[in-house]
Amino acid sequence: MPTYQRGDASLYYEDAGGDRFPLLLIAPGGMNSAIAFWSRMPFNPIEAFRDDFRVIAMDQRNCGQSTGPLDTQDPWTSYVDDQLGLLDHLGIDRYVALGCCIGCSYLLKQAERQPGRMVAGVLEQPIGLVETNTQVFQDNIWKPWGEDLVAKRDDLTTEQLLAFGNAMWHQDDFVFSVPKERIPSITTPMLVLTGADAAHPTAVSLEVDRLLPNSTRIDEWRPPEVVPQTVQTVRSFLLKHIQEASK
Repeated sequence: MPTYQRGDASLYYEDAGGDRFPLLLIAPGGMNSAIAFWSRMPFNPIEAFRDDFRVIAMDQRNCGQSTGPLDTQDPWTSYVDDQLGLLDHLGIDRYVALGCCIGCSYLLKQAERQPGRMVAGVLEQPIGLVETNTQVFQDNIWKPWGEDLVAKRDDLTTEQLLAFGNAMWHQDDFVFSVPKERIPSITTPMLVLTGADAAHPTAVSLEVDRLLPNSTRIDEWRPPEVVPQTVQTVRSFLLKHIQEASK
């Protein structure tokens, strides 16, 4: 079982290997952002792109087969350092990425922390705050997950969980990981696949697309009859920017 150790975090990952350009996948599922969650989505990028890229997928800490401490001070940075650290561990300099749900916020944070390293990214139904969903993330995303984690771990307390939840989900607004005023500084080309439910509001996708200086948006991408075209659009978008970056 391939694992990457970063401090006290043990991170499970899968790497297709080969010499193709690396594609890092950050799964949906909120705090359960694990490789297995891709099978629930309209298309599974592991299967869709295995012949196009060196596909790298991972379980985030404390879900799937990965474990680690709860950072109660700056959890977004800890998660993103896990992700970028895995790329370092694999000897990968530049990469493209696809994130879904919480993965979109991780990708935006990656691009903010290391400008230019990500050649292009795909943001599939970004999460974010609007007036009508302020309780969704506590009630459905982090608190049930955290309560289950604390019940299984002798080294974690309810106080640590609440501090973690406050730091990760209440520290900032909008997409949580990057302040709204910082998003226009992210120049990485991004393809936004619009969300359409409480955790992935359409308004958030539209605003992310508006704020990013180098973005493209697809509104209709989920219906089964259009999924093949969606996959081709994502593939073409990523390959185009890889080619441009190689010039």
